[in-house]
Amino acid sequence: MSYPGFDLTGRTAVVVGGTSGIGRAIAHGLAQAGADVVCTSRRREEVEKAAAEIEGFGKKTIRCTSDVSDRESVEQLLSESVSAFGKVDILVNSAGRTKREPTLDVNEEDWNAILETNLTGTLRTCQVFGRHMIGNNYGRIINIASLSTFVSLFEVAAYSASKAAVASLTKSLAIEWAKNGVNVNAIAPGVFRTALNTKLLDETPRGQEFLARTPMGRFGKVEELAGAAVFLASDAASYVTGEVLVVDGGFLASGVNQ
Repeated sequence: MSYPGFDLTGRTAVVVGGTSGIGRAIAHGLAQAGADVVCTSRRREEVEKAAAEIEGFGKKTIRCTSDVSDRESVEQLLSESVSAFGKVDILVNSAGRTKREPTLDVNEEDWNAILETNLTGTLRTCQVFGRHMIGNNYGRIINIASLSTFVSLFEVAAYSASKAAVASLTKSLAIEWAKNGVNVNAIAPGVFRTALNTKLLDETPRGQEFLARTPMGRFGKVEELAGAAVFLASDAASYVTGEVLVVDGGFLASGVNQ
């Protein structure tokens, strides 16, 4: 017999940035746990593909693009989701961007663009969906933090600053909305192999260093984030809020490994 606290049947989830990488894996996990899932991003073709995958799990979805830099598109995403399902119970913020560059050379345009997506975009979606959830006196919000929330990663200062701020924002929203039935948490992934970083992980000294500093001796598979997301989205985590759950193969715990 399975533990019923993890069952998401009857819940509706919206995964922003849910058409690829970490967001896509989390969306699949939520669907497999019973939720109807809306996967959204800026590109129509990716939204169509992701929706077909959710339907392949036997769950309902809609096809709606969105851009976290555009509040009107986020509001439209909420409107269409509520129109289709009556409510949104779970929000996952997985849209993000980065650029590696010596901090002395970072121009303000790049800095602002990264913070606009990673931090302000997260705030924007939390505001839009959070107001809806507060009205329903129920909600689960899961933001995506990073190893760089806690430790420095060389030459990605804007990304690191944005992800440290996401953790702080998560805690702020958690304490403001706790009495309204809305739990706000974050997941901090370690180093996970995706289509975008395979060459970096396998063929560069940076990738070798990441691997050497991970006690499990391997990179994560994005599917291994699904369990953490299902937990935080479920009633099993009803008394968990304001937390950053690290899923990193022991990276942050690592000191001397031999």
